[in-house]
Amino acid sequence: MPINRVKLTPSASRLTNSLRDIGYDFPSAVADLVDNSISANATNIEIVIQFSGTASTVFIVDDGVGMTDRQLDEALRFGTRRTYASQDLGRYGLGLKTASISQCRRLTVVSRHAPSRRRLNTRVLDLDHVETSDAWEVLDTASPLVARFSAASLASGPGTVVAWEQLDRVLPERNPEGGWAKRRLAAIADRTAEYLAMVFHRRLEDSAGDTRLTITVNGEKVTPWDPFATNESGTLRLPARSFELNIGQSQGTVRFTPYVLPARNRFSSHEAFEYFSGPQKWNRQQGLYVYRAGRLITSGGWAGIRAIDEHTKLARASLEFDTDLDDLFQTNVAKMRINLPHAIRAQLEGPVKELCQAAQEVYRRASLAEQPSSDSSGDTDTRPDKAVGATLIAAALATGQYEALEQIMEEVRSIDGATASQLGW
Repeated sequence: MPINRVKLTPSASRLTNSLRDIGYDFPSAVADLVDNSISANATNIEIVIQFSGTASTVFIVDDGVGMTDRQLDEALRFGTRRTYASQDLGRYGLGLKTASISQCRRLTVVSRHAPSRRRLNTRVLDLDHVETSDAWEVLDTASPLVARFSAASLASGPGTVVAWEQLDRVLPERNPEGGWAKRRLAAIADRTAEYLAMVFHRRLEDSAGDTRLTITVNGEKVTPWDPFATNESGTLRLPARSFELNIGQSQGTVRFTPYVLPARNRFSSHEAFEYFSGPQKWNRQQGLYVYRAGRLITSGGWAGIRAIDEHTKLARASLEFDTDLDDLFQTNVAKMRINLPHAIRAQLEGPVKELCQAAQEVYRRASLAEQPSSDSSGDTDTRPDKAVGATLIAAALATGQYEALEQIMEEVRSIDGATASQLGW
């Protein structure tokens, strides 16, 4: 018996409005567009946030390879029909559209592909038009402001300009022309620069190619924020580990690299200590920093392996996976959230425990150093000896010899329990 097929096209108006709430905030939406620029081999990316009341506009400009008319049409399709390479930062074919309409009602993309010709290809996704027509349609004419800005930005060669207009999710509903709205947009620009400095710090430090990546926000160069403070001499890098995964259709390697950051008195300066505390400060910045293809997805927290603790606030670790493991990690569209697979969670419990032990020892050693070295009777106490013990533990963890040190100290305890206690065992 033949089966009849009924083709049901989703309502463009209803679906686009639903997709506005997929989970982006302003900085993460900009970051998703930066992903696209990096995939287009851009070396310079400019974010320009212009306040002009209800006419305020956001521009993301890059010097990548640009797009032809056909490529631009495909880029504006919800669910792009393209194949992503293993290290591509994109995944679902939704980012450009969903990130943009989460913040604005009018998205314009202007692109120049040919190095020798100044032809600009333009497409506009206007939610007002979509609501009126209830059709999956884009327009091909930019507003005069965007057209002028794009022509100037792309005059010297290929690249792409993404423009956000009608910023209904960014500007306050009440008095969008006022001083508070202007200050709000300036604060958003600062938060965006801070977020990009963290998310793309590896690309900004070393773009994994011949040319370093540069990102600017309103003309200010974004300086990479390294969560592991690797340039600080007091940072302790513990042995890295790799875990091979082969579950269903997902195969790949997960790399775990733990770090213990210096205590306050071991940083090069007080300013450095405050700087590396991070956007959410020390306690909430401890934990796992999960990277997908070199791009930071989540920053801090222990993913349910253990609780946040003041005594382990110096413990941070990178957890890296490639896009081949996206299904296993359940990377979301906004690239802001993953679910740690059970197979990895179980393997991480031991290394995370060792990392936190080392961090606790560094924290305790710093606390001892800040306390007086003798009691009220004038007798010297055991604090300096415990600091030596903390140093031994940190060194053993750094060289992968912690189990050997445990065996040695158990033998010391059996020979002379007082000495073992003095060393903190």
